[in-house]
Amino acid sequence: MNTPRLALSAVALTTLLSIVFVEVRMQAQDTLPSAPTLGPGPLTSPLAPEVEMPPPESVQTDISEVDLDAIVRVEVESKQPNFRVPWNIGGMGSGNGTGFLVGPNRFITNAHVVSNSRLIYLKKMSDPKPYKARVVNVAHDCDLALLELESPDEFAAAFSAVDPLFIGGIPKLNTTVVAVGYPIGGERISVTRGVVSRIDFRTYSHSAVDNHLSIQVDAAINPGNSGGPVLQNNQVVGVAFQGYSGSVAQNTGYMIPVPVIERFLKDVEDGTYDHYVDMATSVLNILNPAQRRALGLPNDGIGVMVAEADAAGSAGGILKTKDVLLSIDGYAIASDGFIEIEGERVDLNEIIERKFAGDTVALEVWRDGELQQITVELKRFIPYLIQSNQYDKQPNFVLFAGLQFQPIDRNMMAAHSISDLETRYHYSFFSQDEIYRERPQVVVLTEVLPDSTNTHLRGYVHKVVDTINGKKIRLLQDVYDALYGDEHEDGHEKFHVIRLVGEGRPLVLDRKDAALAHERIKAKYNVGIDHFIEEPETLQLDELLPEAEEEGESDEKEKDEDSAKPDKESEKPKASEPQKKAA
Repeated sequence: MNTPRLALSAVALTTLLSIVFVEVRMQAQDTLPSAPTLGPGPLTSPLAPEVEMPPPESVQTDISEVDLDAIVRVEVESKQPNFRVPWNIGGMGSGNGTGFLVGPNRFITNAHVVSNSRLIYLKKMSDPKPYKARVVNVAHDCDLALLELESPDEFAAAFSAVDPLFIGGIPKLNTTVVAVGYPIGGERISVTRGVVSRIDFRTYSHSAVDNHLSIQVDAAINPGNSGGPVLQNNQVVGVAFQGYSGSVAQNTGYMIPVPVIERFLKDVEDGTYDHYVDMATSVLNILNPAQRRALGLPNDGIGVMVAEADAAGSAGGILKTKDVLLSIDGYAIASDGFIEIEGERVDLNEIIERKFAGDTVALEVWRDGELQQITVELKRFIPYLIQSNQYDKQPNFVLFAGLQFQPIDRNMMAAHSISDLETRYHYSFFSQDEIYRERPQVVVLTEVLPDSTNTHLRGYVHKVVDTINGKKIRLLQDVYDALYGDEHEDGHEKFHVIRLVGEGRPLVLDRKDAALAHERIKAKYNVGIDHFIEEPETLQLDELLPEAEEEGESDEKEKDEDSAKPDKESEKPKASEPQKKAA
């Protein structure tokens, strides 16, 4: 019975207190000076930092000053090499992309648009006439190419009044860009817009192994857009080049940003492309406080630890495992491997990205409890090339008596779907385990064209070749020399003996039968040529290869020493002879 009364008292008390508070507040206002009147302007605290506001979208998407005739349709006829049947001419194909004028008779497009090309035509929006073009420079590692019209007179007639596009800078996040090109669905020019959603360091799909700065946008980037300009405020801020299909991600495309474009154009000023340089150094983030204490570092969020510096890379023999990189060219390296450039946090490798062969980079390194200043001269990293997609190259191979030999690279591994673990090890760890020291080219038996002389040899397919007729196989050229020359194993002069890595039994062919079968097999399988051999780029690592050469020289010395021993020694049976016979 008391509850309603208590409730009523509480309400009355609350009302009374509210009246008293209002009266006190009114009296206080009478004694205080009046507040200043706010004029027009932002309602923010005087201590709040000023925010740089992007220009309005109407300005960002303005392309009124862009001459659309400077944006061309690139039509390409191409020949795709056949890495499964390397003696075959390959298949023909066609496609189109986009390019744009950047200087007198110079058009930029993507490398993947013109890769393996045999015929290139450019078309501008206001003219149906196709103009024959050619590749001046191509950079497969950053997916860019420079084209020119074959006829200077045609360029003067068609493009003399067309202004090249102006290359700007890096767009800000959450600003609008416009992609212009000739995507699928028609032959007329297309304009789409989207927002810059991410600036990142990621893999370029053209080579599949090179990582560079890229910008993610939600503008539609479709086949045919490739090589076209991405514009903001009448300036080029990127080149459209790749995207995800709808089953993977929605409205996600990528463009090559201005720093990559400008580096490419700078590199080719002398007429040749010298490729990207690389320290070839893997690093580990140091985010754990206990780990930092163990390394003698303060917990200040600075530094990454060197896991490995590849011997063939720029830092090989200079940086050591457990070194801590604190800064690069004066930029502090955060514990997650990022640095801040031009207001953006980017991967520390962005510093390397903007340099050229022969340039140096200054590193502040914490080594064994001491601070050291180290300078590294930069160069190209070659061993990784076997894991990159190759273009504009004819497959290398040797065919003998139906046995097909090819050097390991990404194209060959994919074409033959090789799953042999030993072979995949040589492919995957070619650089990391420095396999290139022993074998600058890893050669694989990739196919056997069936014939009566090579029956029951399918079990050897996809194996790495170790020796042929006693000759160590370090290059594809060694295969040709061993099979087509006079090389032979002692005691097996009438046979070709091919030994494969991880395979106990050798592959054996009768020499006389193989010579007769070779021409028969060529005719049976329509083989026009039986070999194509180029010098591999790994031979440029000559300072790292002498070990293999010295081994060969030492073997020769041992043979010479054995032959020079007294008759009693030479009459003794050699330990290696029974092993050879048993094999």
